[in-house]
Amino acid sequence: MTIPIRAVIFDLDGVLVDTEPWWFEARVAVAAGVGRIWTAEDEATVKGANSREWAAVMAARLGPAGTADGFERAVVAEVVARYGRDLVPSIQPGIRAVARMSVRWPLALASSAHAAVIDAALVALGIRDRFSAVVSSDAVGAGKPAPDVYLEASRRLAVEPAECLVVEDSLAGVRAARAAGMRVVLVPAAGHPPGPGADTLATIMLDSLDALDSERMAALVAIGPDPRR
Repeated sequence: MTIPIRAVIFDLDGVLVDTEPWWFEARVAVAAGVGRIWTAEDEATVKGANSREWAAVMAARLGPAGTADGFERAVVAEVVARYGRDLVPSIQPGIRAVARMSVRWPLALASSAHAAVIDAALVALGIRDRFSAVVSSDAVGAGKPAPDVYLEASRRLAVEPAECLVVEDSLAGVRAARAAGMRVVLVPAAGHPPGPGADTLATIMLDSLDALDSERMAALVAIGPDPRR
């Protein structure tokens, strides 16, 4: 049986903006402010985590220099501030895809970022009104690769998970979307490999979201939501 696509759910970082360096630099600065060091290896451990999760990791790794709540507030404040003062590193094929696809499908955004960061990003990009639902992993039980944020996005859209298409750039995100029973397009972000196995787990992989045209969408409908996890 052919299952149509009735909604599209976008990730934020790596799909619409490339602000992973901002997050890393914010954590480095916050750690330095309490006399500690946050490394690239530390950063890799919080990929896909929601705010509670990565803040807990910071507290565990940085010792008694601060609390999880304190680290969360400080890092989020720094990233939000950068959206207000710096040129936003937008990913233009992703922005064009949002504009193009919102004409036909209801859209949601499902991100591991803090809600304040998501709001700052969407305002800076000028695309907030394109999304019928916006969900932070902070609002659900667990961050990616758990399916929670994608299942909540489909619930808010009132669309069955099997009828949703997800656009992702990372292994954690692809795993989350597949665990939710959704089709997923993997578009690796420049300079940020998605992780081993992401290409085979995704429904399809594209070099750019500019290639997600009507022909590709028809092919995704024909493929259906593959039950692999």
